[in-house]
Amino acid sequence: MKKTLLVLSLILGTFQALSQITNVEEKFRLPKALKESSGAVFFNGKLVSHNDSSHRNRLYELDTVIGKITRTITVTNARNVDWEAMAHDDAFIYVGDIGNNSGVRTDLKIYKIAKEDFQQSTEVTAEIIEFNYSDQKGFTSNFNNTGWDAEALISYDENILILFTKNWINGITKAYPIPKKPGAYSVEPLPTTLNSGGLITGATYNPYTEKVYLLGYSSLLKPFIWVSENFNSMDIFSGTNTKTLLTSLGFEQTEAITYVDANRCFITSETIRIPLMSDYAKLVSFTTNDSIVSIANQKTEKVYLYPNPIKNVLYLNVPAFNSVEIYDATSKLISRSYQRKVDVSNLSNGFYYLKIYFNDQSYTFKKMIKY
Repeated sequence: MKKTLLVLSLILGTFQALSQITNVEEKFRLPKALKESSGAVFFNGKLVSHNDSSHRNRLYELDTVIGKITRTITVTNARNVDWEAMAHDDAFIYVGDIGNNSGVRTDLKIYKIAKEDFQQSTEVTAEIIEFNYSDQKGFTSNFNNTGWDAEALISYDENILILFTKNWINGITKAYPIPKKPGAYSVEPLPTTLNSGGLITGATYNPYTEKVYLLGYSSLLKPFIWVSENFNSMDIFSGTNTKTLLTSLGFEQTEAITYVDANRCFITSETIRIPLMSDYAKLVSFTTNDSIVSIANQKTEKVYLYPNPIKNVLYLNVPAFNSVEIYDATSKLISRSYQRKVDVSNLSNGFYYLKIYFNDQSYTFKKMIKY
């Protein structure tokens, strides 16, 4: 489902109010093999999860009805330095080796695993996406006191992942778009940040409702969820951001969140063992009452852009083509063309949205990466 470009929220800003998150409840204790679950997606009727640093390069497929692990999958060309997040789209699972508690890592990466391989074998080989933060200038070690840690990742559309930082210093979370195409990238933050009031440890983008759910907890291990919606293109925090405290859970080190369907999500927590407090890892569920987003104004006909990513000239293979508008990541209109061949050599490197009109004035959206 595509993000509708240029939909502006009537009220922009951040709100701490009652959200429509209900029926928050523990389903069961996680198996010992997932006692430090730190990333999760719901795929093919099962929860797929992994542990964080010091654990093996394995994914675990969990039956959420009986609470048992049904398969263990090894990523043969990967090392679990600090796996902290997962996301998925129609064809791939993404595992974020993005944990960076001291802020010194120069080997941040995301493993891209074909779902077809995942389903057919217990050993898979991943493609690799490497990245660094373009705005990080220093690499002095500062354990649990850095703004360059991250534990949250979403699949935004067919071309882009978005990473959210876990800011130990002041709770200000940045969002960074990262291409899904394997390669090495220096990534730049999106314009709007979120004052999360804690540590962001997980995220999921629900394509049925076009809402982003960010999971986290305070310094006192009080868990919460931020819901971001009505944002402007992929600038996730530019719309309405609503915080809900998960008070019914008590103290919890919540680590991962994934949507199940339009109105249900799963959360995982990890084992806590600190002075005066201990708890087991668990699977939690909650429901919402959101409406499925309408895409009535968008065409479903096949539209192809090539090459993409692009350097100089873009070609559009579009039936009943009328025109194309190009917008930058902040939704500013850059250019308009009535030709299927568009020279983009003068554009700066980065991400762009194409709003493609058909002869009947219906339209569709595509993402373009300029390098």
